[in-house]
Amino acid sequence: SQTCCRGPFAHRFVQAPWRVALWAMAYVAVMLVALTGNALTAWVILAHRRMRTVTNYFLLNLAVADASMAALNTPVNFIYAARGEWYFGLGYCRFHNFYPVAALFASIYTMTAIAVDRYMAIIHPLKPRFSATVTKVVIVCVWGAAVVLAFPLCFYSNTRNVPHRTLCYVAWPRRADDAFMYHIIVAVLMYLLPLVVMAITYSKVGVTLWGSSVPGYSSENYLEQLQAKRKVVKMMVVVVVTFAVCWLPYHVYFIVTGLNRQLSKWKSIQQVYLAVVWLAMSSTMYNPIIYCCLNSRFRAGFKRAFRWCPFIHMSQSDEMELRITRFHPTRQSSMFTLTRLESMASEWKHKVVVSNKVASEWKHKVCVSNKVAS
Repeated sequence: SQTCCRGPFAHRFVQAPWRVALWAMAYVAVMLVALTGNALTAWVILAHRRMRTVTNYFLLNLAVADASMAALNTPVNFIYAARGEWYFGLGYCRFHNFYPVAALFASIYTMTAIAVDRYMAIIHPLKPRFSATVTKVVIVCVWGAAVVLAFPLCFYSNTRNVPHRTLCYVAWPRRADDAFMYHIIVAVLMYLLPLVVMAITYSKVGVTLWGSSVPGYSSENYLEQLQAKRKVVKMMVVVVVTFAVCWLPYHVYFIVTGLNRQLSKWKSIQQVYLAVVWLAMSSTMYNPIIYCCLNSRFRAGFKRAFRWCPFIHMSQSDEMELRITRFHPTRQSSMFTLTRLESMASEWKHKVVVSNKVASEWKHKVCVSNKVAS
């Protein structure tokens, strides 16, 4: 969002055609990869019954937020930043300022919900997990909160005709002061706070899954589910770290330019803005790539989608990944807990037997010593 007469659009800088062409290719690549990847992610989840788990419903919501932002805002962001002129009218000006913040909020708090769900499933396995209904309610609440937080951008957005062009901006009541304060609130609520929550939850989950020793008498079922949970957590940590890296320069940019308003007159600020926005928008295209690399079921689903390609081979194990359902999604946590408790019980039983054996040996030695002494 831009305050009137401030930011990279307040001063119109003419770019060389080759720069515009390079930036255009970069932004188009983000849009195409994000749309294709997130559409495939949604298809894999919706078309395969085994993929309809709580975590994957959240990933579906994440894919919707990313795909919609890539389609509705990425090209417009590039055109406005490169040309410095608004061509799309007042209505889309309001939507253009409003929706990226709403989608960003929905994305990061969807990831936070996944972290909380993983935390409850692994740290407190005896407590009930999110059901499908609760998951849908959480998603609706996340989008509701996103709309509330982003609404001021829609409400205060306006267009203004200046010599030879039109600007789209946010007409805050106190101009730059309100804009800076809003960016601080956004950075805290939509970046720092959820990242801190996810760092804490995934740290505790990591200690539980990797730090604790595996019982020696663990069942094969327990070990298999332990590995599956480790893979899911590893994948989500990569997703969160990628998101954090992509959006950090964006928040830093608006805070720094808010503190030093003279930077908006710097001729290279347009290139900095284009780079920062590109990196932020590129976050919408990485998740499907991460899923494909780190999750065998998503990888099998993507292979099925592209099985018409001569160089894509769909193996029998890939088919089994999508067809066989070993556990119902809502029972998976309880099954993991049961096998975990069974393994712990076996280990304790073994320890008791060993302790009794040691006690018997000591008792025998004492008896022998008494006989020798007598």
